Amino acid sequence: MDFTFSEEQQAAVEAARAVFAPVAPDGVPSPALTSGAVADDFDRALWAKAADADLLSLLIAPEHGGAGLDAIALCLVLRESAKVLARVPLLEHSAAVATVQACGSEELRQEILPRAGRGELVLTAASAGRTGHDPADLAVSARREPDAAGGGWVLDGVQTAIPWALNADRVLVPAHTPEGTTVLALLPGPDTELTGRTFAEQISTTGERLAEIRLDGVRLAPRDLVEDPTAWPLLHDLLATGTCALALGLGEGVLKMTGDYASKREQFGYPIATFQAVAVQAADRYIDLRAMEATLWQAAWRLSSGATGGLPVAGDVAVAKTWASDGVRRIVQTAQHLHGGFGADTDYPLHRYHAWAKHLELSLGPAAAHEEILGDLLAAHPLA
Repeated sequence: MDFTFSEEQQAAVEAARAVFAPVAPDGVPSPALTSGAVADDFDRALWAKAADADLLSLLIAPEHGGAGLDAIALCLVLRESAKVLARVPLLEHSAAVATVQACGSEELRQEILPRAGRGELVLTAASAGRTGHDPADLAVSARREPDAAGGGWVLDGVQTAIPWALNADRVLVPAHTPEGTTVLALLPGPDTELTGRTFAEQISTTGERLAEIRLDGVRLAPRDLVEDPTAWPLLHDLLATGTCALALGLGEGVLKMTGDYASKREQFGYPIATFQAVAVQAADRYIDLRAMEATLWQAAWRLSSGATGGLPVAGDVAVAKTWASDGVRRIVQTAQHLHGGFGADTDYPLHRYHAWAKHLELSLGPAAAHEEILGDLLAAHPLA
């Protein structure tokens, strides 16, 4: 078996490093230094560089101006972006674009994909539901309006904690129908008037702006909905797996920072890295990283290849989320412990990584919840 990445995937990594390596983590706005949002917008200059390097069109088919790569390539690029806390909606944008491409109408693909690949159109997606703890696809209802010309749709409900929504041009929102299916509504961003839709600002642990969207009798034309039943599972799995890639990249950045510090910081005349207790803790976190990496690539491979297995792809995603949620928390906690008081110094970037790690942990949800999902899948699909 060949576990090496393809030449195209490796080229995507090199392009990502060229874009993200110059970013200085200690220059990322700190949530500890302000009581509100750290910035009104994401890093538009970095977004433009990512677009110029074709990182925004990785998953877009060549006929729409993209590279036609897969979820593995996206996760490789996301890992590089997380190492430096890149403030761009790369995950949400790419997952929404891939979903529109796979499940949207030809009209929608022609309208969205070329401009999204060039970075001219910014997309994001809702996946936290009404409270962050309930299923996102049940937080909003969608019903057909029989009297509307062309069979329009009416949406009601709330989606919370939507990343970058206050700066996006389109927001992909899941909604359930009376028939029990899930559709995806492509809502315009806050710069476009839409009767019955309101945005409320929320602040994440990173200090970045999130948004709550309230929908009260919002009417959309059929062209703005993706009715393919496979669309929401695809979007959900891409967002979850991509978040695991962000957790892996952040963890790798933190462990490298901790190793550099521990090899230079001396106690009793010796670098603390030579102390057994320090080495054991660092080794445990290295094991976490390797487990996070192995389970991430398994999930990304299942998404990319469509390969069947003993469990649905949701099982591999649940395993990856279990390791990423617990692993990223343990890594930053150990890093703070080994740095001592220096780790809380706002002139040092570690506290920023800690805040971003907490946001990722909350986005992924508790490991116990993913283990319960895995248990349900095992019960429903007995392994031979």
